[in-house]
Amino acid sequence: MKRRMVSAIIISIITLIALLVFIGLYVDESKRVQETYRSQYKINLGHVREDLDSYLNSEGDRDMRYVRLVSDMSSVNSFAFLINDFTEEQKAINQINTALIKYPDQMRTKLEELRDIVEDISNDLDKGYDNAFKLIESLNKKGT
Repeated sequence: MKRRMVSAIIISIITLIALLVFIGLYVDESKRVQETYRSQYKINLGHVREDLDSYLNSEGDRDMRYVRLVSDMSSVNSFAFLINDFTEEQKAINQINTALIKYPDQMRTKLEELRDIVEDISNDLDKGYDNAFKLIESLNKKGT
């Protein structure tokens, strides 16, 4: 009886140690995944900046450039929603993405302002998100 009790305690200790190791590995992997999401978020913000510059400096085929801008902004939006503890920033990015899709005529007139906002966000400045909310508030949501 004593041997069974000792072996049960040893098995319990080994199981507890294995559980702690797996929890540690899970936490470490979660941090790595979040870092990957943040880096992809930054990379896609760079693509949006390039698209904005391309659109503003172009003379032809602005429709294709705008579609590319909307596509890259959708990627930024997707990665923003994967990042933990990023709620207010997610709202700002989502609203910009939605405005680009729903109000293309209005947003085309505000792309220089949007370029400054994206630049501020890329540089980790909170004023970028604040200015994004101001930009969205300035839209006529009943118009096109």
